[in-house]
Amino acid sequence: MDKNEYQFKDIRAYRVGALLTVCDFLFAYPLLTTWKRKTTDGIRLDYLGDQKKIEDDIKHGAFFMTNHRDIILDASWLSLLLRIKYFIRPFMGIGNNLFAKKWIELLVRFNRCFVVKRGAGAHAQLENAKQLSAYIRMLREQGKSIWLAQREGRAKDSNDLTQASVLHMLTLGDDDFFANVKALNICPVSITYEYDPCDYLKAREMQLKRDNPKWRKRAKDDVESMTTGIRGYKGRVVYRLTPSINPEVDALLAAHPELRTASNHDQLQAVCDIIDRHIHLGYEIFERGTDFDAYIESRLAKIEIPNKDEAFLREKLYEMYSNPVKNHQSAVERLKMKDER
Repeated sequence: MDKNEYQFKDIRAYRVGALLTVCDFLFAYPLLTTWKRKTTDGIRLDYLGDQKKIEDDIKHGAFFMTNHRDIILDASWLSLLLRIKYFIRPFMGIGNNLFAKKWIELLVRFNRCFVVKRGAGAHAQLENAKQLSAYIRMLREQGKSIWLAQREGRAKDSNDLTQASVLHMLTLGDDDFFANVKALNICPVSITYEYDPCDYLKAREMQLKRDNPKWRKRAKDDVESMTTGIRGYKGRVVYRLTPSINPEVDALLAAHPELRTASNHDQLQAVCDIIDRHIHLGYEIFERGTDFDAYIESRLAKIEIPNKDEAFLREKLYEMYSNPVKNHQSAVERLKMKDER
């Protein structure tokens, strides 16, 4: 291990060349292509705007920040698509709450995953965030590409909004917040599934939390979500790359120089809004035919819980599919208003 990386030994991704190649070709590539064939109607890598501009943005490494649809596949399929198209293999952040078995941790670390520690006390959480921020900064200084979801956990209602605490963690260190943001070279990526295989599990969880605010997911619930997400039917899947946010950060500061001395909360929110706009504009909007109502009813039938509230669950299922459409339409309208000014 490089002496400069020793301080990150408990979170770093393993980068042993021969074993990485073995994991890649004996595990990752065959499994991912099999899951693609069996559970989708195709996975497409697409672009928001000028493809050449986006390719220039990622040439020297990028921070791919995505919305979060699947615990395992979000990063895995993006990594495969980028490897095939550009021979980029991002380092990927994964929460230690998913390490139900030691072999899972070993396997993902050999597949360029680093550990995002969760579940500690406030002081330990701050120290973990500082360590992770320093590790990510070191990777970016080396020109490495990185993947991380825009929030901790998935948005159950598909209302994808960047979590300010994630961006705060990424920019810990020097005082110049906007310089830290630009050094990351954030290139947001929109992930759209035609059908979410975990939709009924998310709806079930929402009612359980509504009925009992103290309800918490168990380890076996995470395993069920992982298994369902991998094996379930997704229809068409689109990963849409968007440009680096750096030019928009520069434009924002030119228009609002007071942000340089604003509160950290206001600075974080301003950048989160830019990331959200990229992701919302990048959604693929699928046409929903008359069969969609029957699909919702079939998902509702899969939910088995005490005091099943069908009206609430049906509303939440529809909401999961309508929120991306609403956010996309809103982002398009705001873009039109900006162009007209």
